[in-house]
Amino acid sequence: MKPFSRELRSISRLLASPHPAPISLPAYVYDLYGLAGHAAAIRAALPGVELFYAAKANPDPALLRVLADHVDGFEVASGGELAHVHEAVPGARLAFGGPGKTDGELALALRLGVERIHVESVHELRRLAELARNGPGDRPVNVLLRANLTVPIPGAVLAMGGGATPFGMDPVDLEVCAGLLREAPGLRLRGIHAHLASGLDADALLSVARSVLDWARPWCAAHGVPEPEINLGGGMAVDYTHDHDEPGRRFDWTAYGQGLAASRLPGETLRVEPGRAVTAYCGWYLARVLDVKRVHGELFAIVSGGTHHLRTPAAKGHSQPFVVFPGAEPHPGAPAAHGSTVTVAGQLCTPKDVLARDVPVDRLAVGDVVAFAMAGAYAWNISHHDFLMHPKPSVHYMTEESWL
Repeated sequence: MKPFSRELRSISRLLASPHPAPISLPAYVYDLYGLAGHAAAIRAALPGVELFYAAKANPDPALLRVLADHVDGFEVASGGELAHVHEAVPGARLAFGGPGKTDGELALALRLGVERIHVESVHELRRLAELARNGPGDRPVNVLLRANLTVPIPGAVLAMGGGATPFGMDPVDLEVCAGLLREAPGLRLRGIHAHLASGLDADALLSVARSVLDWARPWCAAHGVPEPEINLGGGMAVDYTHDHDEPGRRFDWTAYGQGLAASRLPGETLRVEPGRAVTAYCGWYLARVLDVKRVHGELFAIVSGGTHHLRTPAAKGHSQPFVVFPGAEPHPGAPAAHGSTVTVAGQLCTPKDVLARDVPVDRLAVGDVVAFAMAGAYAWNISHHDFLMHPKPSVHYMTEESWL
């Protein structure tokens, strides 16, 4: 058990413990102790840079409360996320982003005193200005304009900018917004938001950041924004194809933080909003093997659960890394795979319900438990839970000494 050893020992104890009752599978296990350590290391690597967690990656309340001790605030992207995070972490600094905000969502942001609103379009700004004009009006609403800049982003897994996408605005619309803000007494222009891409390593993300800063600084100066805020978004790469504890496989936060520190000018605020790269490593998804069979020469293991609980491998087109825990002795004649490659599939009536494809295993048998690693982000919360109406997974929280 070399990789993930501490977590696996704890999961093994959880599976073996009969008290108060055997663990119900499928299940999610979140390592709060490991998350706290990882978040603390990220915070330490970003001196002088504000760190907001993108709640969309995983809004589990227990995770949010752990992260609250290590981040400067939370980025939310809907009225639902806004209300949820506000309740889970009262008093936390919040930034409200995302396209297609409704009047109701914007009004909620104003009522809750959201610290920053990331405006996505001229129409959105006009509606926000009207709501702010008719609202309490005790203090101005701080606005960052989301820019879709023509910046090269080679190697990006997802591109939110640099071309025609639904996100942000062209420079011509940014100029219109700047003019509107000068005539909107309830709003205050604080800077630029420019989350352009995801899935980049530290060097590539720093290159994008420098391009954004080279554009945003003179733009803010031209529009009289003192001490501007420049939100560089997230997009830190997460590698699902290798042991995530192997040196060099995780995003290089130290190099990224040093690069941003060297780029930051006096009086300006740089902010980043990572999500996946913060919580992906703290989550495990556990499912029991129900059947093993060969179809047209290919070996399949069918597990309880599937992509309706863990959509990540289907969404990203990869095999989710896993570890096998031997189960109790199966019924006589129950099938098993030995020294073979196996495709691990779920219970759904679709051939897309695949968690890992053609993965070599020493042994995988009916009754074994498959523990899928790196399931702490864009997993349960983006999955199609109610398809076929299977039971939802149980949830367990791991601390250093106990289970919650």
